[in-house]
Amino acid sequence: MSLLNIFNIAGSALTAQSQKINIIASNLANMESTIYKNGKYYPYIAKTVFFKFDGLKENSKIGGVKVSNILDDTTPMPLIYDPNHPMANNKGYVLTSNVNPITEMVNNISASRSYQANIEVLKTAKSMIIKTLTISE
Repeated sequence: MSLLNIFNIAGSALTAQSQKINIIASNLANMESTIYKNGKYYPYIAKTVFFKFDGLKENSKIGGVKVSNILDDTTPMPLIYDPNHPMANNKGYVLTSNVNPITEMVNNISASRSYQANIEVLKTAKSMIIKTLTISE
């Protein structure tokens, strides 16, 4: 295994975590948005990112990570009583987005920590390579 594989593995993690953070940002930005679809307005549905092992070679036990899917969150959308809302039904309830800002912030912290950890891996690999290059000095 090459020392340079560390850069591929950690780089894949940086890419995957940054995609996850982008989805989290989109969820938080759109938590009060509506989507016009099939002639009706619907609340924004939270998206969830799924990762997948990305082996360096066929049948490899080590490797990086990649985003396998970005799917709609299946958490039910809450109904809120707001009879003055323009999208309220005839009973006064409004279907709202299933984005939970607390969950999104926890996921954001987790993704951010993972991103930072992989940056540290890259710094360590860089330091190891520089030390290796100075052996003959």
